[in-house]
Amino acid sequence: MLAQLRQQAILERVRRTGGVRVAELVRDLGVSDMTIRRDLEALADRGLVEKVHGGATIVGAGSTEEPGFTAKSARQQAEKEAIARHAARLVRPGSSVALSAGTTTWTFAHHLADVPELTVITNSLKVADVFHRAGRPDQTVVLVGGVRTPSDALVGPVAVAAIRSMNVDMLILGVHGMSVKAGFTTPNLLEAETDRELVGAAQSLVVLADHTKWGTIGISTIARLEQADVVVSDTGLSGEARAALSEHVGELVLADPGADEPEAPAP
Repeated sequence: MLAQLRQQAILERVRRTGGVRVAELVRDLGVSDMTIRRDLEALADRGLVEKVHGGATIVGAGSTEEPGFTAKSARQQAEKEAIARHAARLVRPGSSVALSAGTTTWTFAHHLADVPELTVITNSLKVADVFHRAGRPDQTVVLVGGVRTPSDALVGPVAVAAIRSMNVDMLILGVHGMSVKAGFTTPNLLEAETDRELVGAAQSLVVLADHTKWGTIGISTIARLEQADVVVSDTGLSGEARAALSEHVGELVLADPGADEPEAPAP
């Protein structure tokens, strides 16, 4: 396939799904890793895609633009893994935990697959599948119903009604963005409504958000910063963001993607 045709095929896939991975393109297009990376570089130079670690995503996201799961999973992978690893230490065997949809909570779910006697409530097809594949018989996983979003969340009145009848020890919430003024936000109005029900059902709120989420604002607010008992982010968070979060949330924990242990809570 000629480079021009190949790049057009890549661009069409990015526009259709929100993002692509290098490994998938290598497999599907039958060319080398280096060739795909040159194609992505050429598309990025023309302003048609945004290069991220391991792939590329669509450019020009606004407050209502919601990338697909594949696009988001290619971003900040090391940071998400560090955040998930450290956040998993907050979960105790025998507890009830709700997980919202998202690639960070999906990463987090892998660290709970071996925790005994958990009850997990989620509106994420991807998260539920992690526990299903692990197959631990002493875990109970409840997947609420609803309408599917680009991030593979189940939302809407069916999801809200199911969640409203539940009470859990802890909610692990993934977010699209966070700021002092807007709080924790999402670009999907129905997902925001569903996530607000999850917040209301939980005794404690733990937010997982890598440093790129600071200053990003989705159209709808899920919760105020002050509602978070713990925010787990990473060491890429700016000094300004650290200060603001430390002032407004119960506890800020910074995970270092290059270390085995979490940093001490931010002052």
